[in-house]
Amino acid sequence: MKYRERCAIYAQLSILHLLPKDSRFNWEFHQEVKMPEPAKKAVSAFTKKPKTTEVAAGSTAVFEAETEKTGIKVKWQRAGTEITDSEKYAIKAEGNKHSLTISNVGKDDEVTYAVIAGTSKVKFELKVKEPEKSEPVAPAEASPAPAASELPAPPVESNQNPEVPPAETQPEEPVDPIGLFVTRPQDGEVTVGGNITFTAKVAGESLLKKPSVKWFKGKWMDLASKVGKHLQLHDNYDRNNKVYTFEMEIIEANMTFAGGYRCEVSTKDKFDSSNFNLIVNEAPVSGEMDIRAAFRRTTEGLEESGELNFSALLKKSSFLRTANRGDGKSDSQPDVDVWEILRKAPPSEYEKIAFQYGITDLRGMLKRLKRIKKEEKKSTAFLKKLDPAYQVDKGQKIKLMVEVANPDADVKWLKNGQEIQVSGSKYIFEAIGNKRILTINHCSLADDAAYECVVAEEKSFTELFVKEPPILITHPLEDQMVMVGERVEFECEVSEEGATVKWEKDGVELTREETFKYRFKKDGKKQYLIINESTKEDSGHYTVKTNGGVSVAELIVQEKKLEVYQSIADLTVKARDQAVFKCEVSDENVKGIWLKNGKEVVPDERIKISHIGRIHKLTIEDVTPGDEADYSFIPQGFAYNLSAKLQFLEVKIDFVPREEPPKIHLDCLGQSPDTIVVVAGNKLRLDVPISGDPTPTVIWQKVNKKGELVHQSNEDSLTPSENSSDLSTDSKLLFESEGRVRVEKHEDHCVFIIEGAEKEDEGVYRVIVKNPVGEDKADITVKVIDVPDPPEAPKISNIGEDYCTVQWQPPTYDGGQPVLGYILERKKKKSYRWMRLNFDLLKELTYEAKRMIEGVVYEMRIYAVNSIGMSRPSPASQPFMPIAPPSEPTHFTVEDVSDTTVALKWRPPERIGAGGLDGYIVEYCKDGSAEWTPALPGLTERTSALIKDLVTGDKLYFRVKAINLAGESGAAIIKEPVTVQEIMQRPKIWLPRHLRQTLVKKVGETINIMIPFQGKPRPKISWMKDGQTLDSKDVGIRNSSTDTILFIRKAELHHSGAYEVTLQIENMTDTVAITIQIIDKPGPPQNIKLADVWGFNVALEWTPPQDDGNAQILGYTVQKADKKTMEWYTVYDHYRRTNCVVSDLIMGNEYFFRVFSENLCGLSETAATTKNPAYIQKTGTTYKPPSYKEHDFSEPPKFTHPLVNRSVIAGYNTTLSCAVRGIPKPKIFWYKNKVDLSGDAKYRMFSKQGVLTLEIRKPTPFDGGFYTCKAVNERGEAEIECRLDVRVPQ
Repeated sequence: MKYRERCAIYAQLSILHLLPKDSRFNWEFHQEVKMPEPAKKAVSAFTKKPKTTEVAAGSTAVFEAETEKTGIKVKWQRAGTEITDSEKYAIKAEGNKHSLTISNVGKDDEVTYAVIAGTSKVKFELKVKEPEKSEPVAPAEASPAPAASELPAPPVESNQNPEVPPAETQPEEPVDPIGLFVTRPQDGEVTVGGNITFTAKVAGESLLKKPSVKWFKGKWMDLASKVGKHLQLHDNYDRNNKVYTFEMEIIEANMTFAGGYRCEVSTKDKFDSSNFNLIVNEAPVSGEMDIRAAFRRTTEGLEESGELNFSALLKKSSFLRTANRGDGKSDSQPDVDVWEILRKAPPSEYEKIAFQYGITDLRGMLKRLKRIKKEEKKSTAFLKKLDPAYQVDKGQKIKLMVEVANPDADVKWLKNGQEIQVSGSKYIFEAIGNKRILTINHCSLADDAAYECVVAEEKSFTELFVKEPPILITHPLEDQMVMVGERVEFECEVSEEGATVKWEKDGVELTREETFKYRFKKDGKKQYLIINESTKEDSGHYTVKTNGGVSVAELIVQEKKLEVYQSIADLTVKARDQAVFKCEVSDENVKGIWLKNGKEVVPDERIKISHIGRIHKLTIEDVTPGDEADYSFIPQGFAYNLSAKLQFLEVKIDFVPREEPPKIHLDCLGQSPDTIVVVAGNKLRLDVPISGDPTPTVIWQKVNKKGELVHQSNEDSLTPSENSSDLSTDSKLLFESEGRVRVEKHEDHCVFIIEGAEKEDEGVYRVIVKNPVGEDKADITVKVIDVPDPPEAPKISNIGEDYCTVQWQPPTYDGGQPVLGYILERKKKKSYRWMRLNFDLLKELTYEAKRMIEGVVYEMRIYAVNSIGMSRPSPASQPFMPIAPPSEPTHFTVEDVSDTTVALKWRPPERIGAGGLDGYIVEYCKDGSAEWTPALPGLTERTSALIKDLVTGDKLYFRVKAINLAGESGAAIIKEPVTVQEIMQRPKIWLPRHLRQTLVKKVGETINIMIPFQGKPRPKISWMKDGQTLDSKDVGIRNSSTDTILFIRKAELHHSGAYEVTLQIENMTDTVAITIQIIDKPGPPQNIKLADVWGFNVALEWTPPQDDGNAQILGYTVQKADKKTMEWYTVYDHYRRTNCVVSDLIMGNEYFFRVFSENLCGLSETAATTKNPAYIQKTGTTYKPPSYKEHDFSEPPKFTHPLVNRSVIAGYNTTLSCAVRGIPKPKIFWYKNKVDLSGDAKYRMFSKQGVLTLEIRKPTPFDGGFYTCKAVNERGEAEIECRLDVRVPQ
């Protein structure tokens, strides 16, 4: 058996018999304290869930659900797809009741359905059975199975809660008029092994939030940390009756559970508690049971066999009869207590007694007897032992204290059986008289153990339980969006390393499944949830919970979709030229293959395949006729096939006669020459075949919108003057054979090249060929296309609890291609991760974003997409927060009514939400009208309102709404109309209890008396003092409709007297009287005199003071003073008489005496003092002292203790000290490096009894040097010096 278990058993057996019943301790609870707390079932948003239903084909199926709260948005799904209201599906919502009706059910409807509310999701199935063939059957059998909603509710099982009567006959809960309890927990009784539940009910109608409830055993043991196998705590809230119910369930009770318990309930400003007792009875035993069965060993041979509560069994008369087999009258035998016999018997008789009374388990009996004897043995070493257990918060300190009988006794402290050694400041051992104290500092979980205090051979046991502080989430989770199959990693950071957290998905706790779907990881304070391969089913809200916080994030898993940003295009190239096929896809990780006429292309020295980012290229150098074919690119894993054709341009050279006019052969390109499209950033190479003899001159021109031409040519023979006649007057001719835009000339063709096409290169280009025979020209339009410009920042509108509407405008430039759609992203404001909200392009300019978390600030941005690709992101939208209107105000009532006013009050809404509360709007409506009129201008932030200027006699309805950023809440309405008419009420003064006796105040104090009253209409109030009308100049009076206040800023003696307050309404009055007594310090006593002097005694007499300060004189204080020193010493205080005798005076001295008077205010300001001193004469001969020459004691200063060189650390105050003597007392000067320090505030000088000290406040290296102390008097001077070094800490 483990050491700790032995300690627990010993303490259980010994302490339970020695301590009072109420202080007994449930050790089993403490043994379970380290077991992990069972996971609490996730709270569902549904109070009624739809169930799987089987219906016949062609009939109608109805599914019903009820939510805990009204106004919750509920969604219905079919096979993971949201269901909308249609002819097939009818969706209804009334308050908190929701239903889905499926008409004309068929086999296609036999799938899985789900209903979603918030983070709760409930799945159910619809099973469809084929209708039976038409055979003559009974009508009952022919009818189809009823729908789920038509089935009768199953009867409630009787064993669920047999004590609760039906709802209609349930008696009303008793109301506790004193405290918070509606029903207090009652005393209970249970047998060993049985279960019992204690219930406490608290009225929640007047509470703003849920009360805090604690359960205790005895005086101090908090049972919240003992929840486990034998103890469960439950609570719920009845919204109809507005009652909180708290339950403590004890499971499989044993005898140690008996004792006193306490239930404490507290709110913000109230507290209540209730005590109750638990009685645990022994299990019933049959009368014919043989006592030997209780002590018979089990067949398993366990060491603890026979360890039952034998003392209770042995005391039963049916088992305590002597074994007399032949005596038929054994029933009349008297009861015998076997334990009492065993206690008194010597050990040699134990076996005989066991045999006589049929005890076969002698070993078990001896162990039990040994424990009982130990219990009876009184401790001789300890006066006070350790408590059974202690509890401390982690990081705090605790003291374990015992009292020993011998003050000189040595004690040893053990932890789990090992002696505790002194180590730093962790353990502190103290011995104060008979007390021995062990202090444990900075308690950790390692200190949760069993402790012993050992004195000689005796021990005192206890257990220490360390409670962990709440673990906070310092860095929350972030939303994520991934593709199917990708790895997901949620990360959060908590306040403590290695903390235990709980992960949930849609309210259901996550565990390590057999397939290792989820992986949990800890790294210091960081906690990770990893999903290796995500699927569509993994989408949802993921929650991480600690005992001090919650964080929620959303995961969206989308199917993989590949978008083609740029497809490959057909090419026409000439021999030995380069052909490049290029395409761009959305995923840079996607690989693919190139096909030529359906066969895979194998790269070589001439054919190269490249993949850089999202761009895939096939490059063919030195094109030959054999390269002419259909080329395709197929992305791996996707059903895409991007195809293009390579055409080989064969230039045929025919014989032409001389002087052939020039000709541009654009028709041989095989395509329309009107417009050539090039993607921005790509290279444009335009080959234009030409002919002519002699070789024509080529001129390239760009025609601007204004008619201007930009000329580009590579002919050096041309000059601007030769061609200027063919151009407009403001044109400019350029000759460029190199650069980004250039022209290359060959015999049979010319090439126009643009490297890295830009938007400015777009336009109409004209090529002109000339020779002496003639000329030819052609216009070619070049169009440069690009990705669109980024749109402007989107605008957010229609913000709700978890949704909003996003609006945006098209980009100013679409890149030359129509915009195909838009991509929307969002992120939390404090996050850096943007999450894509759609994978299918949005065609519209608005989008409703959903599934956001209320109270979190988000931002949105938008991308525009055309056939070329995706634009840069737009600027982020203005930050916004999804919020919902609050719920309606509660407890809306009428507080008061007069002829023209109505006073209303209410309480804040139960749910305010993240949007806060801006205020309330109050409206009223006349009875019979439907028009509501604002009762107050604008909003009010108070929870009460006084509506004025109403018409007397009107019947009005009132309502109030809560307002925040999201809008108005529902209205709280007064059900019955309120008649604007004041009700007569008799005047009544409610005099506070402290004013029913004399009110005593001191002079100068403030008097503020508030007296509440009632009465309608507003009563007339009058104050009287001693029968006279009260002077309003001397006393301030303020009256309201509910109270009157008497205010005196500074009380004087003349304010004392009897005050009367009178209320009058017509002929009805009410009057109360108040007595005020103003007191002041008394005057001094009068006529003090020395009545007699004899020996060492003086008799004094005086009379009471003339002014008693309006209060009774409580006594006198008598003081004496020696004439030499005139220092006063108190002889008597609180002395009641007006005469006294002062004794023990010193012979030869003269004394003065004075007397103070005293009342409630204190001592009098002055005292009565004797005019003449009292001389205490000496007895015997008179001594005449001899005359001596006065000795000169003066001497020059001399240092008796020198200054010592010092080395100190910078930043810490330091002192320099020395000692000096000299008569008269020398004057002291301090110097640093010969500079006087008298006026420097950094230094402080002290001198006490010749010890001189210089304090240097927080020295720096600059303060180092030589310090000198100089002492000077009229006889001479002395100096002493030391060196001070100031070091900087490393």
